[in-house]
Amino acid sequence: MRTWRWVGAAVGLIALGALLLALRSRSGGAAPSANKSADPQGGRLVPVAAAKATARDVPIYLDGLGTATAFKTVTVRPQVDGRLDQVLFTEGQPVRRGQVLAQIDPRPFRIQLEQAEGALARDEAQLRNSAVNERRYRDLADQKLIAPQQYTDQEAVTRQLQGAVRMDRASIDSARLNLDYARITSPIDGVTGVRLVDPGNLVHASDQGGIVLVTQLDPIALIFTLPQDELSRVARELARGPLPVEAWSRDGATLLGTGQLALIDNQINQTTGTLRLKAVLPNPGRQLWPNQFVKARLLLTTRKGALTAPATAVQRGPSGTFVYVIGPDDTVSPRPVEVESTQGDLAIFAKGLTPGERVVTDGQNQLRAGAKVATREQGGPGGQSGVR
Repeated sequence: MRTWRWVGAAVGLIALGALLLALRSRSGGAAPSANKSADPQGGRLVPVAAAKATARDVPIYLDGLGTATAFKTVTVRPQVDGRLDQVLFTEGQPVRRGQVLAQIDPRPFRIQLEQAEGALARDEAQLRNSAVNERRYRDLADQKLIAPQQYTDQEAVTRQLQGAVRMDRASIDSARLNLDYARITSPIDGVTGVRLVDPGNLVHASDQGGIVLVTQLDPIALIFTLPQDELSRVARELARGPLPVEAWSRDGATLLGTGQLALIDNQINQTTGTLRLKAVLPNPGRQLWPNQFVKARLLLTTRKGALTAPATAVQRGPSGTFVYVIGPDDTVSPRPVEVESTQGDLAIFAKGLTPGERVVTDGQNQLRAGAKVATREQGGPGGQSGVR
């Protein structure tokens, strides 16, 4: 009997434990159910970054990739044949227009000049004598002491000698020019490249390689491309006046030079659908170099009084673009907006906002309509630093 009492007590304790465990499980399951019926935000403040929509003048830039090219490039070639006696420049040296770069052996050209001068002296002497005889024959012919043919023959000799004198003078000019060509000079201000011919070689006017390549680096040209859809805007603004162009390093961190747009190319590249443009930039510090890849920025115009906010405020949904606007009670509401354009980290709005309204610029993924927020004002464009 005592054994059965112990068994019954044990069964009773086990049943009581099971009952308590079931009650505890029911109590624990009821808490999540209550939480699910609560506000998903849990009544907490959502931390976000905010900025004010402001009206300002915004420069409108068009960005393109470009290549710096020498403003002028000249291959210096000999204009006469001869032996190259001297090279008077150092590779990479800045040179001025008219500076002597090389010297061809001048002796053959001096000899040609002396021969031409000798021929001129001879023919001038003969011309003076022929002119005197012509005057004598004319007097005798007027007195009918000689046949008229003798006078006309002497007159023809005089005219021939006059032609010979003119040819002699032209020969002298040619010899002097060849002597001058023996001194090879730079035709432009620029920088010399690699020397292509060493002294002692015979050079010819027909040589294709030349002696050295001289490039003008200041100013320098910039060739860059833009989408063909921008043609009408660029042409319209260029007709109103010069358009500034900036050249930046490829990473956009360093300004290398500023200049003006010179021209729009006369055709569009059908393969890429792009338009070529050329700008001219002063380059005294030689930060730009021929064939250097750069980022070009064309200042198209300045948008006066544009309504702006940080571009990060703009969100995209099924119905289009919208922003979260923060009300006076620090609750947010999504509002449809129309973005006119984006310039860097600024968005320009055509409609949907008014100056002074605060918009959320970071933390939108935690928001829903009516959520209450704790804002920190964004520094830089569109807002000031600080916490609210």
